[in-house]
Amino acid sequence: MKQLKKDLQAVSKEFKALTKKTKELTEKLKKTAAGQLEKAQTAIKLKSPAQHTAEALKVLTKQTEKLIKAVEKFEKDKAAKKVKAKAKPARKPAAKKAPAKKSAALTATEQVINIVNRSKEGVDVPTLVKKSGFEDKKIRNIVFRASKQGKIKRAGRGVYVAT
Repeated sequence: MKQLKKDLQAVSKEFKALTKKTKELTEKLKKTAAGQLEKAQTAIKLKSPAQHTAEALKVLTKQTEKLIKAVEKFEKDKAAKKVKAKAKPARKPAAKKAPAKKSAALTATEQVINIVNRSKEGVDVPTLVKKSGFEDKKIRNIVFRASKQGKIKRAGRGVYVAT
């Protein structure tokens, strides 16, 4: 028991010493923190609103000058293009030619109608494709238009004769 009492007294002494040391360190830390705060505040110089506005105006002035230069460059380029366009000699309008008579070359529609006119019993689309050399779709379009115009008529399903 005596030993336990001695041990408790020793622990109690150490605890008091640690408490005292903790208080000292806390005070020292407070002083250091306050000193650092003062240093930071003096290092940071707060700008007045007028100084802040003046700096913002300088930045805006620089940006405006850049925009003005860009616009001037654009206008110069545009003017240069106009000068180039004016420098080219104007083309004379082509003289209108009289429509050439197509005695030798017939249109596709005329060719198909001629084939239909030559047949006595009528012609179907596959025969027109063979004789004219045109594609199936082109023949069908020509036959449709010619029948609408009354140049040929249907004699039966898929068979066409001259009118």
